[in-house]
Amino acid sequence: MMHTRTEPRFSAAERKAGAAYLRELFGSIAVYIALLVPSIMYGPAMDAGPLKTAALMCPMTGFVLMIWAIARHIGRMDEYQRIVMLETFALAAALTAAVTFTYGFMENAGYPRLSMFYVWGVMGFSWLAIGLLRCWKTCR
Repeated sequence: MMHTRTEPRFSAAERKAGAAYLRELFGSIAVYIALLVPSIMYGPAMDAGPLKTAALMCPMTGFVLMIWAIARHIGRMDEYQRIVMLETFALAAALTAAVTFTYGFMENAGYPRLSMFYVWGVMGFSWLAIGLLRCWKTCR
């Protein structure tokens, strides 16, 4: 016999907080992309100096807004959700450290040097994978 859930999985307040988070996060991503494209297109060709540095760094405005959106969302969470998020993030940081340290030793063995941009990719993937595994484990 299949059991059906009669009550909603998330409360109205949680749904409202989640919607606000998505608006803020995707708005900041839009700012990031809007600044990234011209930065990549025009920044490298500029003469060296403070203006070029500013042009190449301007996408970080969107990134700072992303951090702001995440901080606001964490502030809206209850204590249990914060603990789960902290644990997931700590595990992702540890996995990222393991992967990047391992690759650092591989670079000493002749593997190509990678840009620091890869670290965020590893961190983001680790956070996502651990979050999905924890969700799967909880929902089983």
